[in-house]
Amino acid sequence: MKRSVLFITMDQWRGDSLSALGHPVLSTPALDRLAASGVLFSNHWANAAPCGPSRACLYTGTYLFHNRSVANGTPLDARFTNIALLARAIGYDPVLFGYTDTSVDPATVAPDDARLRSYEQVLPGFRAVVHDPFEQGSPAWGRWLESKGVEVPANPHDLYLPAEGFLGAESHGSTWAPTRFRSEHSQSVFITDAVIDYLKEHAEEGFFVHASFIRPHPPRRNPEGYHDLYDVEDLPDFVGEEDFEVEASAHPLNDIAMRLAVVGSPLDQRERKQMRATYHGAQREVDDQLARLFDYLKASGLDRDTLVVVTSDHGEMGGDHWLFEKLGYWDESFHVPLIVVDPSASATAGTVVDAFTEAVDVLPTLCDWLGLPIPLQADGFSLVPFLQTGLTPQHWRSSAHFEWDFRSWRDRFGGLFSKMPLDHCSLVVQRARDVKYVQFAADIEILPPLIFDLDADPRQLHNLWSETGGAKLAFEATRELLQWRMRFNERGYSSHLLTAAHGLVVGSDTWR
Repeated sequence: MKRSVLFITMDQWRGDSLSALGHPVLSTPALDRLAASGVLFSNHWANAAPCGPSRACLYTGTYLFHNRSVANGTPLDARFTNIALLARAIGYDPVLFGYTDTSVDPATVAPDDARLRSYEQVLPGFRAVVHDPFEQGSPAWGRWLESKGVEVPANPHDLYLPAEGFLGAESHGSTWAPTRFRSEHSQSVFITDAVIDYLKEHAEEGFFVHASFIRPHPPRRNPEGYHDLYDVEDLPDFVGEEDFEVEASAHPLNDIAMRLAVVGSPLDQRERKQMRATYHGAQREVDDQLARLFDYLKASGLDRDTLVVVTSDHGEMGGDHWLFEKLGYWDESFHVPLIVVDPSASATAGTVVDAFTEAVDVLPTLCDWLGLPIPLQADGFSLVPFLQTGLTPQHWRSSAHFEWDFRSWRDRFGGLFSKMPLDHCSLVVQRARDVKYVQFAADIEILPPLIFDLDADPRQLHNLWSETGGAKLAFEATRELLQWRMRFNERGYSSHLLTAAHGLVVGSDTWR
């Protein structure tokens, strides 16, 4: 039977949010069960945030400084291939359920093309069985609800408003009251039903399915049964300074990001904890639907020939460092889960890999497993050796890298930031086990670098940049960061050579 792929993304799922990794509150039985049958990559990192830039890295296997799709709405250059185009070229019909948050290359469409008015287009190569752009109100979900007899407002997302007069709401945080739709009508149920229906019709052909779940992305509200699943009293303390002003004063970016976020992230500790509890409820709701999907794979026998990949586009601050959403240089925004199940590699089932892996590794892994040549553009490396042997390949990376471009936030930041050139509005992070280094494109007087000794300061509260002990750490980290950028320069034809004896010769390496 032809090999199949089930490629699942969840939106805004933190890397620590798995009970298989010892989360103190959240229970994720479906993902735990999946991890027990495959490989859990516990030290996995998104390469960018928010959704559009992160997915550009994930789908093309390229770092942000290569693809330059730096914000939601920044076009993805059509010169880059992607996993859907590669799979289609060898006979698959890659299908999408959900969204890819892709911004079309304006050079490929007419100036008046409607696709230039939204960043929520479908990645080239995918055939959308269900396309449900979130910023447009999730219209496909709305139509499905109507088919179920639900009265749907003009914007289906209004169903996320709190249920009116719900008993007990006044004594809890603002996100506690349930939604106006029942749990059997959630967006996660909608996507799961659609994928299972598709598999029932097309499984024998060999498939490449991308199921892109929007949750636990906001709105921060859950249907009844998930709205009160986790109690604020059971949650651990937040990461960060106990005092807002102390955290804000640590760096100019902290100060501005935190003050902007206060509008949507109240300073009240109980309210912050309720938002975190609501987030965990949304995660469990997704996990319960994944259980249905995984159960179908097993019951139908499809699991015997299907590579399952589960990850997230980026993380969620979740109240840590007084922030929510995904931004900046903080680990919480970029550390994400990755679970891969290779049905032909039972010997490594239940393995937990602690080596640094990145979103750019997913495309090479899928290519390798499908027998496809890994494209020259790819900055990542195949994880198949981990799946087959459980051992870390020679020359594997010793740190992760991620970037955040905030040019679209420049005017929101105000002050000195609004006078900065657009190309000064970015940062890059080198995150090793012992040291984390943050380099800004802006002048040092505006945004000085950050360097953290992770052994002494795992919560990353004390910047060593201006201290005597920090100079040596900063020098070494800067050297390594420069090497990373040099080694991952755009390759293009750099390894091609025209020769008299052999014509075109192409060199390649297995590591950089």
